[in-house]
Amino acid sequence: MLRVFRCDLHIHTCLSPCGDLDMYPRAIVRKSLEKGLDCIAICDHNTAENAGFVEKAAAGLPLKVIFGMEVTSREEVHVVALFENSSNVIPFQEMVYRHLPGSNIEEKFGCQPIVNEKDEVEGFCDRLLIGATDLPLKTIIDAVHEAGGVAIAAHIDRESFSVIGQLGFISPDMRFDAVEVSPRLSIGEARRLFPELKHLTFITSSDAHFIGDIGKGATEIMMFSPTVRELKMAFHNEKGRQVIYGHD
Repeated sequence: MLRVFRCDLHIHTCLSPCGDLDMYPRAIVRKSLEKGLDCIAICDHNTAENAGFVEKAAAGLPLKVIFGMEVTSREEVHVVALFENSSNVIPFQEMVYRHLPGSNIEEKFGCQPIVNEKDEVEGFCDRLLIGATDLPLKTIIDAVHEAGGVAIAAHIDRESFSVIGQLGFISPDMRFDAVEVSPRLSIGEARRLFPELKHLTFITSSDAHFIGDIGKGATEIMMFSPTVRELKMAFHNEKGRQVIYGHD
């Protein structure tokens, strides 16, 4: 049976160097449940190493955790990539790591802790997660699809690190499954602001880097279950799956 799921599909953990250190797995799960979310996606910058631990922290609770990444292209465009499970995301992460130059300098860019489901520090990622890969945007989108995932243009209403801000347009060969706007805009306002994107599905996510921001941006999605396969169908309005826009 189809039902509506409340989804925040862009949440960072403490592994993102710009993320607050309080964004550890159990705190994220607790706040997500407090906010009435049914589904979240963990999307750290250029890595998915904490996503599995958030999933484990949510085990047995009414919260679906999706494996994701916020990948930075050569053009410095952010792409939210969502995957069905760890077997899909790990090869994609390995590809990103191969194309992500530089090493993190904690004093300059911030700490990058890998934290398990018990909120214990497993180690630290020494890659320059805040940096950009040398991968072209189209290559990233194609690789996401090849791995069975969905590709979302991140925070298109922002001047920095968005496809609109960096390139000024979305070309037909950029096969995004959806476009994301930040909580400062309603979906209705975003559609009026970007009429040229009327053929694409719009969603809102929090892009939370701090605990208090989780759920500030969320999208109601009609699906059978909160999986990436179902999300893809909803983004493309297939078989009754759809994003619920409301009356804004």
